[in-house]
Amino acid sequence: MKSILTIGEILVEIMATDKGDGFLEPVSLVGPFPSGAPAIFIDQAARFGQPSAIISCVGDDDFGRVNLDRLRRDGVNVEGVRIDPEMATGSAFVRYRPDGSRSFVFNIKHSASGQLALDGAARAVLSRSDHLHVMGTALFSPRIIDIVLDCVVAIRARGGTISFDPNLRPEILNLPGLRQACETLFRRCDLYLPSGTELYLFTDAKEEKAAIAEILGHGVQAIVHKRGANGACYFDAAAHLQQPGFQVDEVDPTGAGDCFGATFVSCWLRDMPPSLCLAYAAASGALAVTRQGPMEGAASQGDLDAFLAAHSQKHPS
Repeated sequence: MKSILTIGEILVEIMATDKGDGFLEPVSLVGPFPSGAPAIFIDQAARFGQPSAIISCVGDDDFGRVNLDRLRRDGVNVEGVRIDPEMATGSAFVRYRPDGSRSFVFNIKHSASGQLALDGAARAVLSRSDHLHVMGTALFSPRIIDIVLDCVVAIRARGGTISFDPNLRPEILNLPGLRQACETLFRRCDLYLPSGTELYLFTDAKEEKAAIAEILGHGVQAIVHKRGANGACYFDAAAHLQQPGFQVDEVDPTGAGDCFGATFVSCWLRDMPPSLCLAYAAASGALAVTRQGPMEGAASQGDLDAFLAAHSQKHPS
C-alpha cells in the first residue's frame, strides 16, 4: 500500500463557545483540540488505514504532546516531527460568526511550526514515502516553501505522485511568496483539490468548463472540486462525476475539507474507481462535521462503510 507524506503546521485549536465577531472582549473558550490542516489531513489518512507520516515541529509543551499523542494513537508516523525546546506549539483561536463564517487568531509562523526542518529524521521519512500531499496553509514562510519544493523534487525523482489543496485562508493570502509557491505546486501536482472559487485561482477562465479544460491542459491528472455541503465533482480527461453531499446534523465544520481530501487521496492511491473515491470522501467529510474539534470526527474505513450503508449509498463498482 502506498504511503502518504505531508508537511506543515501542527497546532492546537481553541474555540469560543458562543458566536460573535472576533476576540475584542472576554469570551468562554473550549479546547485545546489537536489541529493544523496538514495534521488533520494525515490523521484522517491514517485512520482510513493508509501508511501516513508528517514532517513538522511542535514545542516541548502540553499542546505539542496533545497533538503527538493523537497522531500516534491514530497510526501516523511522527518520526519527522521535531520537538523544539524553546518555541511554543502553534495555536489558532477560532470564533464562529452568526452567519457561519469564522474569525481566527493564528500563531503559526512564529511558533514551533516555523522551525520545522528537513533534518536526518525527516529525510528518512521522506525516503520511504510514495506520495506527497501539500496544503496551501503550510506555505507560510519562504524557508518552509523551499523545504516543501525540495520534497516535491525528491518524490517526483522516485516516480511518486503529488496532490495539492490550496486551502487559502484570507489571513495568509498576503504572506511573502505564497501565491507564487501555490502556482508552482499547482503546475507540479497530479491531483488538484480546490474548494469553491479556488478552482479559478490559476486560470484565466470565468466559467467551470473552461477552467477544468485549462487545468487539465497544464498536466494535472485529475481535479476534485470540493463544494462543502453540496458535495463534490471529479474531472479527468475521460470523466466528469458528481457526488452529492450527505445530510447530517452539523456541529463543527472545521477540518471537514481536510478529512474529505485525505480519504479521497487514500482511495485514489489504492486505484479505486473515482466514483467510489468520491463516495468515501463525501462520507468522511460528512462524519467530520458531526463532532466538535478538527480531528474528532476522523473515521476508519469501517466507520465510512457503516455510514454509507446507513445512508443507502451503494458502493459503485
